[in-house]
Amino acid sequence: METLPATFFFFVFVPLVNPAPPLQQESLQYYEYDTDVSMGSLTQQDYEMQSKDVRKDGTNVSLDTSLMLQSDDSQLDVPPTKDTNLPTCLLCVCLSGSVYCEEIDIEAVPPLPKETAYLYARFNKIKRIAASDFADITTLRRIDFSGNRIEEIEDGAFSKLLLLEELSLAENRLVKLPVLPPKLTTFNANQNRIKSRGIKANAFKKLTNLAYLYLGHNALESVPLNLPESLRILHLQYNNITTITDDTFCKSNNTRYIRTRMDEIRMEGNPIVLAKHVNAFSCLRMLPVGTYY
Repeated sequence: METLPATFFFFVFVPLVNPAPPLQQESLQYYEYDTDVSMGSLTQQDYEMQSKDVRKDGTNVSLDTSLMLQSDDSQLDVPPTKDTNLPTCLLCVCLSGSVYCEEIDIEAVPPLPKETAYLYARFNKIKRIAASDFADITTLRRIDFSGNRIEEIEDGAFSKLLLLEELSLAENRLVKLPVLPPKLTTFNANQNRIKSRGIKANAFKKLTNLAYLYLGHNALESVPLNLPESLRILHLQYNNITTITDDTFCKSNNTRYIRTRMDEIRMEGNPIVLAKHVNAFSCLRMLPVGTYY
């Protein structure tokens, strides 16, 4: 009777010291449904200690993570890949030179990968654009900040973006325009609070590639001066424009001058009566959209 407990203990102890390979596989498959997984070769005591060590921060560990923690020491000597852009690309979506940071409630422009060409940061809570935001990102071709709360753009914020072609600041709270990069083809500042004094006299003069200019739904009292010859579409609807001159679109000293590229001018929703300024449209192929009587 006294030898029975010893015989029973020996019978249970053998599988734990030297488990058969099939049982190892079965044990691994069995724990595959649990987040606290250890390799089949561990004893129960080792498993419990490993589980406690891994879960000190209160989190669960996946199968792949547990196996990695239990791998040989040679794998631990491999340094991790350094990715300085990882935080932004976890918060946003980074894909082939494009960064999508839309509707994630960010309050500032995030650090961007240096190869970024297209930035979409619409519908966030950005209030200010600093000169340092794009100081090292010279590859940008398109930026869209529509639907934010931008009130201020620091001087020189876009000065180094020599490749930038499209810029949208629509649906913000701007009262004046920043200095724009020279190769812009499209600029959208619809639905802001911009007044005429917030646009410098030569703001658009040197933008010889600008084809699409959207300034509708602002507080402009007059049409911006020195519009470039490249302009095709001009939206000025729903401002506070009360007057225009013969030189606003045309050249009063050159009756043969024709704006051949201008296809559309929208001025509806302004207090001005366009019929009182017929000579102002003599160089246009089509009359502006607006009130004539």
